[in-house]
Amino acid sequence: MMAKLNTQASAIDMPEATAESTVTPLSRAHLVQKHYYVPTESSGSQQAYIEDQSANLVVEAAISIIINGIHYAVLMASPYQLEYLAIGFLFSEGLIQHSHDLLDWEVTQLTDVASYQRFTQHSDEDDTAGSFGQTLAQLQDYDIYVVELTLNQRSHQRIQAQRRQLAGRTGCGMCGITGLTQALPDLSIYRQDKKRVKVDTPSLGYLLEIRQKIDTMQHTHQLTGAVHAAATMQGQHLHLFEDVGRHNALDKLIGWQLQHKADIDCVVMTSRLSIELVQKSIRSHIPWLVGMSAPTSTAVRVAERYGLGLAGFLRDSRVTYYSNYSNG
Repeated sequence: MMAKLNTQASAIDMPEATAESTVTPLSRAHLVQKHYYVPTESSGSQQAYIEDQSANLVVEAAISIIINGIHYAVLMASPYQLEYLAIGFLFSEGLIQHSHDLLDWEVTQLTDVASYQRFTQHSDEDDTAGSFGQTLAQLQDYDIYVVELTLNQRSHQRIQAQRRQLAGRTGCGMCGITGLTQALPDLSIYRQDKKRVKVDTPSLGYLLEIRQKIDTMQHTHQLTGAVHAAATMQGQHLHLFEDVGRHNALDKLIGWQLQHKADIDCVVMTSRLSIELVQKSIRSHIPWLVGMSAPTSTAVRVAERYGLGLAGFLRDSRVTYYSNYSNG
């Protein structure tokens, strides 16, 4: 696969990535004003303080996904590990089945008039001089990256079919049984065969080891306090993927899994476990999904139906198993 990067796809765990001269910003310093109370020793009351500080805030960028020249989607995500994000997103959307379905990719950050003009010249929007200037003014507060993907012919046909389905919807957006089945798909073809696939319930000690490694390696979260992570262990090595969106973090891990043809026994998320994370895990044949917060009721029901092991509240030397666990 050819890979052309106009910005660095920096990653905690991407030794294969080639460093570029331009570094993608993952956080920026902003001036803030902190208000807080401090108890006074003499009277037992509290003294109010106001302090001007500099705080690091995570970058949340608009990632425009263009597939074979078709403007497909815009994701709000952290602007790194974008190849993995693209592959995982396409797989989750059902547009590709293997990483080799992606033939080529290029990432471009929109930073000046020329880059915006290149991005808009093939769009269907009105790009007259007046509207173009208005658009630039409107978008100047945003970090915008364009991910241009080239898929093989079979995958391109899937995109065309999906676009025809989307074009048939009017007014109310996701309507009727077609919209519901796309949002709540039949995952029976991904059902875990318990006789064929046997993955032991991950022990508390093993999960706490992963939790400790995540706490140590989650650098962007340590700096900003505002990103989720998806992580998996391969031997003694932790592969960690951070993003402002928990579903994006899991897509990055899935993209890495597909590209490296990795066998995964367990994925640990720093977030709650909602239904879209369960659906992505089932599609990717991930045996166990573990969160540091609770799952939803729907997530547990779907996990039980399709044989996905689910655990939550991985914290304070404890974990709670919700599905696919062994008694005793």
